[in-house]
Amino acid sequence: MAKDYYQTLGVDKKASQDDIKKAFRKLAHKYHPDKSGGDEAKFKEVSEAYAVLGDEKKRREYDAYGQAFPGGGPRAGSAGAGMGGNPFGGFDFSQFQQGGFGGQNVEFDFGDIFGDLFGGRGGRAQKPRGRDISIDLEIPFKDAIFGTERTVLLAKVSTCDLCKGSGAKPGTELETCKTCNGSGQVHEIRNSILGQFTSVRPCEACHGTGKIPKEKCPECKGHGVRRKQEEIKITVPAGIENGEMIRLPQQGEAVAGGTSGDLYVKVHVKPHAQFRREGSSLVMDLPVKLTDALLGTTVSIATLEGKTLEVKVPQMKKAEELLRVRGNGVPVGRDRGDLIIRLEVALPQKLSGKAKKAIEDLNAEGL
Repeated sequence: MAKDYYQTLGVDKKASQDDIKKAFRKLAHKYHPDKSGGDEAKFKEVSEAYAVLGDEKKRREYDAYGQAFPGGGPRAGSAGAGMGGNPFGGFDFSQFQQGGFGGQNVEFDFGDIFGDLFGGRGGRAQKPRGRDISIDLEIPFKDAIFGTERTVLLAKVSTCDLCKGSGAKPGTELETCKTCNGSGQVHEIRNSILGQFTSVRPCEACHGTGKIPKEKCPECKGHGVRRKQEEIKITVPAGIENGEMIRLPQQGEAVAGGTSGDLYVKVHVKPHAQFRREGSSLVMDLPVKLTDALLGTTVSIATLEGKTLEVKVPQMKKAEELLRVRGNGVPVGRDRGDLIIRLEVALPQKLSGKAKKAIEDLNAEGL
């Protein structure tokens, strides 16, 4: 029975080459025999499927003629399948080491696919990346609503100011690195059950630049980076929530010959004595005297930004009501949310004789 390579990889027949490669990488990592819980038979099947579908020419032939096309993998019942010294049966992995199938060059990058297993990225050296840094920043409630700027002093590994990261003493020349012969890369060969795999990593002697200083920088001793204190300006956007994170790209620690890491700032917002936040609204509680609740009144409220707001309180029909003042809440783009005032009737703790009699008269009126 012919095999369905699309079904083996779990992709649609209209899948792109990139989708096919991603599917194979996922399954190959899962079933690789060198990994705990790997499945040699399953690994053989997905590898066989990718060998065909991963090559556009072979894929077209497979779509047109099925598994029986020339070079389309082992046929059902073919002689020698699963026999001989090949641990993967009829699928000959030695062809990968020869640059393809049937003498053809096929792009089948095991170094890229199994980079985390064998320590490489398919011959493509990646620049090193500095370490990320995480810090905490506490700000007042008002600054969280309207935004602010803060400057923090961090002790971290940074690019050397004197040599600008070259590691060379200013005014001196660079020479070709003898370790990598100026390529900036070092090749490593590792053995596996699939044969030999070549991985490439940046040269540690020149940090991937291919050049080393004739005279080292006196500040960083030729490393190009040094630990120092550095002021970092942090812009806190308006409306930030408590616990939110701000990412500052390449403000983390530097690394010679590579890219600096990122700085992550976790924001902690101090509570406010009067206001609290609910989405884009600012909320406050306002106790109202019994007489003001019955007759209505006007109150002066100090807003979060320091202005005085005159608010008319209408006659209350319930002991607790909400009063909405539009445009005095949290900034949202060019607009602002609302200020919500929770009106609560404050009952008197003590009554004078005159007040008690007045209330008794109200009671007589049925109020």
